[in-house]
Amino acid sequence: MSGEHALESRLLKTGSERLALLGRHADVLMQGYTRDEVPLDNLSDSALRKLLAARLLWRPDEQSGVKLAPKVRELIAEMLSDETRRHVNADVAETLELIRSLVHSYREARSRGEHWRQAQQLLRLRQEVDDLNGRFADAIDSLWQRLNSDFGFVSQLNDKIRENDRAQKQIARLLDGLALIDFDELIELVGSDGSLRKLLISQLQQQLSHHYTSLREVQRRLIELMARFRKQQARSRLVSGMVAFMREHPGFVPGNYARRSEVPALFNQAAPLNAAAAPALDRALDSHVLSELLHQLPTPRHAAQIVAAASPAQLPENSLAAARQQALKQDVERFYLAVLDQPQAEPVSALDYLHESSLEWPDEIWLFQVIAEFQGLPRSEQRAFRLHQDESPASPFNDLRLIHDVALQLAIPL
Repeated sequence: MSGEHALESRLLKTGSERLALLGRHADVLMQGYTRDEVPLDNLSDSALRKLLAARLLWRPDEQSGVKLAPKVRELIAEMLSDETRRHVNADVAETLELIRSLVHSYREARSRGEHWRQAQQLLRLRQEVDDLNGRFADAIDSLWQRLNSDFGFVSQLNDKIRENDRAQKQIARLLDGLALIDFDELIELVGSDGSLRKLLISQLQQQLSHHYTSLREVQRRLIELMARFRKQQARSRLVSGMVAFMREHPGFVPGNYARRSEVPALFNQAAPLNAAAAPALDRALDSHVLSELLHQLPTPRHAAQIVAAASPAQLPENSLAAARQQALKQDVERFYLAVLDQPQAEPVSALDYLHESSLEWPDEIWLFQVIAEFQGLPRSEQRAFRLHQDESPASPFNDLRLIHDVALQLAIPL
């Protein structure tokens, strides 16, 4: 009962202070009601800060002036029975319909040269846009207040879920309301009037962009709080479960699972480590062993065999050409390995190797691939070989050289 009494006393004190602010600055507030902005000439800095803190006044952005809060404007309209300013159902659709009507009245007054009526309609348009913007700002501020109070201090997961659902539904309603504002329609409505375009296009679009950004921050905060609560709840369940287990087994002593040969699956979560290994090519003592291991490797299935085993209908034309190119490259690589196995680094003829190996490649294509493979090696590896070309001129009158054969020799013995 003492807590409720303290809460009631705090509410009475805060309400009395803010009602007193309304009475103390009634003249300034009524001037702000009849004008576009609240005049600050008769307000001290301390009074302005108090009115802003009490949410009786608000400032849409840094460039604009101080305006009446939408709730205060509606309260004054209700007390004065001002039918031009009262909102029976203050939703976005009704406000947009009122804005359309005011724009038509403004354009009619401008076409007739009624400047005073035109200025009044423009003032009402500004106030309606400010009220619309203020209602969105108040709703987003209410969401932030809910995140910092109801959502942030409930202890049960179900309560968290319900508060999250309420906040998400309110965000959805706000997004639906923002989606009703069609700027293509407003652009067509205002036409070429500079004042209307600045009010209903430029300023309103900037304000709505700020509201969209604020709603995204609210959603991000909701997800963050929900994830944090679930993490805390999982930890608390683990601790409470361990406490209940210790109560049932008071003599339980945790074992040293690191020294056990069979670790329970609950603790054995780490993936096994595969030891990395690589041949030491710089060790001359192991070169013979590595050479024997290399020759004992199983020969992979030749690409030409795959091509021959498959029917033409099973392989498209581009796949068949790629397979033949890969088979030719593999045969040339075996030719280079055969050169490495020659004693005393003797040169090996490419055509002799082709005929002795019974490979079915045309001589010209074979020699072209051997030369291309040599030219594709890095320079450090090219220096390990010597490529001898058996060539002759095409004719006494032509400097074109014809290559009849190439011989590959190991220049640096292993």
